[in-house]
Amino acid sequence: MPLLSLLVLPLLFFSSPSLSAPFELPDFREAPAFRNGPDCSPHNKIHIAMTLDATYLRGSLAGVFSVLRHASCPESINFHFVATSSPRRIQHLRRAVLSAFPSLTFSIYRFDASLVRGKISQSVRRALDQPLNYARIYLSNLLPPTVQRVLYLDSDLILVDDVAVLWSTPLGPNHVLAAPEYCHANFTSYFTTTFWDHPTYPSVFADRSRQPCYFNTGVMVMDLDKWRDGDYTKRLETWMEIQKNEVRIYELGSLPPFLLVFAGEVKGVEHRWNQHGLGGDNKEGLCRDLHPGPVSLLHWSGKGKPWLRLDNGRACPLDALWAPYDLLSRNGRDLLADV
Repeated sequence: MPLLSLLVLPLLFFSSPSLSAPFELPDFREAPAFRNGPDCSPHNKIHIAMTLDATYLRGSLAGVFSVLRHASCPESINFHFVATSSPRRIQHLRRAVLSAFPSLTFSIYRFDASLVRGKISQSVRRALDQPLNYARIYLSNLLPPTVQRVLYLDSDLILVDDVAVLWSTPLGPNHVLAAPEYCHANFTSYFTTTFWDHPTYPSVFADRSRQPCYFNTGVMVMDLDKWRDGDYTKRLETWMEIQKNEVRIYELGSLPPFLLVFAGEVKGVEHRWNQHGLGGDNKEGLCRDLHPGPVSLLHWSGKGKPWLRLDNGRACPLDALWAPYDLLSRNGRDLLADV
């Protein structure tokens, strides 16, 4: 069986459940139902991909809620969740999603974490080293071939605008993905001195159509047909293997491989669609303010997550903007056993 065919493990045919530790998930209350208006076409579908795990489940559901609440055609949105959990635990995650959104159109795909464990090198924050953080690289293999375009969203963000506007970003014939770019950032700092001193590695940026700029991979519109045709998964893996097996060329998780492959070739999107960094830096997670300008998407990238700070009584001012989308039930927690 080809290696990439192992990426998708069918969730309809489970192996026998094995004994394991109890799997604790919180209770979530049901979100309001959101319906399409009369101008929504049944043929215009929006596909959104997100990761799904116990640690970030609360953030994922808040993100879904925010998307639906502000969408002009919420029933036209298909969600594609990617998980690395066991089939039994994925069933628990599925029930949690359904408890919050009984009529949501969604699928859950199991990502084989072993495909990237041997390619991940230690970074500045442990959360960045989790295999699920690399699943976005494999969306073209995980999602059905009928999904030609997908909007990838991290699990620590909320939208306050209609997702259809972001979804409709024109990629044209030459762009594989679109994302907000930040050309004022010090691009060289995302790679080690060893990288820049190497005789050939820096030349990867020589033939780019524009100046290579930093972009955040938590919000990306991706043309999956072009991705498949260009075998971009393999291109990203190549840099991961260099980092792991040859020489350390970066310090920051799954972001640098994306910069190495796409920086200078990204279709730019307005900054309003990724007001990122609200979680502070990757070490301290201190409070931050919004960047100047309009806001359509707030992103708590960085160490500090709003649900944790709210629970600990150490909320930052902007965490209050996330709180209305929190679907956590205050009636306690359920302990879901895998046995």
